[in-house]
Amino acid sequence: MTDPDRGSKPSSEGASTGKRKGGGSRRRGKARKGAPKTSGVTDSVLEVVAAQPHASRRPDIEEAEGPVRKRKRRRRSRSAQSPSVSPETVSSALPAQPDAVAPVATPGDAKPGKKRRRNRGGRGPQGRPLAPAAPTQTARSAPAAVPAPSGHNTHHAQGPRRGPAANERFRPQPGAEPWPDDLYAALDLGTNNCRLLIAQPTRPGQFRVVDAFSRIVRLGEGLGSHGRLSAEAMDRAVDALKVCAAKLSGRDIRRMRLIATEACRAAENGEEFLSRVLVETGLELEIINRETEARLAVSGCSSLVGREARSVVLFDIGGGSSEIAVISIGENRSSRLANHITHWTSLPVGVVTLSERHGGQHVTPEIFEAMTREVEGMLARFDCPPLTDTSGRPPEDFHLIGTSGTVTTLAGVHLDLPRYDRRKVDGLWLSDDEVSAMQAKLLSWDYEGRAANPCIGPDRADLVLAGCAILEAIRRRWPSNRMRVADRGLREGLLTDMMADDGVWRRNRRRPPYDRER
Repeated sequence: MTDPDRGSKPSSEGASTGKRKGGGSRRRGKARKGAPKTSGVTDSVLEVVAAQPHASRRPDIEEAEGPVRKRKRRRRSRSAQSPSVSPETVSSALPAQPDAVAPVATPGDAKPGKKRRRNRGGRGPQGRPLAPAAPTQTARSAPAAVPAPSGHNTHHAQGPRRGPAANERFRPQPGAEPWPDDLYAALDLGTNNCRLLIAQPTRPGQFRVVDAFSRIVRLGEGLGSHGRLSAEAMDRAVDALKVCAAKLSGRDIRRMRLIATEACRAAENGEEFLSRVLVETGLELEIINRETEARLAVSGCSSLVGREARSVVLFDIGGGSSEIAVISIGENRSSRLANHITHWTSLPVGVVTLSERHGGQHVTPEIFEAMTREVEGMLARFDCPPLTDTSGRPPEDFHLIGTSGTVTTLAGVHLDLPRYDRRKVDGLWLSDDEVSAMQAKLLSWDYEGRAANPCIGPDRADLVLAGCAILEAIRRRWPSNRMRVADRGLREGLLTDMMADDGVWRRNRRRPPYDRER
């Protein structure tokens, strides 16, 4: 066969069968620089094209100067409008083999041994940057036991990795570096509740909950009258702690802290009970003092204190004690809100102890006022300057923060929730009038009415008004136009402090390759 521009050519060459003799490539569409481009037609088609008038021929088939990529771009952009060869002309020149693939005409003077690299420099055939590949989901993600944002770690949920249940299995290996994919655990055994959180650090100052547990155990039941933990209460607490131990043994925990508060702190047999816990569950709990408890409550709620706030009174109404911290924030705000505590106190009264002294099921307005005045007498001994402006009113940049079952219950009743929802309660603002209205509403209900409310239930029906009495005493001592509700507390404070101490939120830290054995 004869090419009108290049002379004789081989008559049959496959589209992509490798290199021919002399080094020329047979890759489809990969003609050499300076060679005429053909569109996969036979030599007979080329003859038809050569016979056409010069004005009707496609300019990119001519001997063109300049880069191949530029010529290729022109050919593609003009191919839709090219009048050079009509479909009828091409079809008449093609051989009578309907299923055959037409060979590609390749110039004979191409430089041997040179191949153009496809998409050099990460650019596409039209010279545009290639779009980045969509990120693929790795195996390191698993569903959490509680609602949480996406991006979990499946490897932490595959079962225990280290020996029998004991705190040692969760402690980091010597020289191990903490990284954001590590898990942290915090357990708070209080007078009324047993709570556990397992979380993973995310953005600076924040973490994602991977697993959680909460159960009302009433460990301090009867403590006020006997000074000891009862056998029934200890059994309930141990059962709950066994659940926590099972959750912890199924996770790869880098660091954990397990604390006990007022019930174990005040009971004569508190240490004896913790020894039993260690034997039966493998969990070693530490009894923290009241100052530590107050600081942890502040750390847990630090993200709810806005930048505009200059002074805050944060209170945690527990089952056996109530912690109160006065926070004054200047221009230079520390990354740890607990550093701004100026005064703090721990009242030896909580919802369990106060309701046992005054009765929690049938509470009249007179009983409610008696409970409030008892707490007011305790607060009167707390030496703290008043937080008011020159007119005697609370300043606009001051507010209360309440973190306890009492304030979250008030918020749930205020929102009239058919079922308690932490996402709607945590961080909610309540005005002073709204708090007063909710307390009056609860006081107007009898015990059965409180127990029937989905945000209270029978477990809290005899405790909620005692908590409201403590809240009322605090509001009288520190009047405020508004109060913020926090469904968080000691567990969040423990997690925040551990992660901050390990430096997992420091910026510009390079993460090492994930090479742990699983």
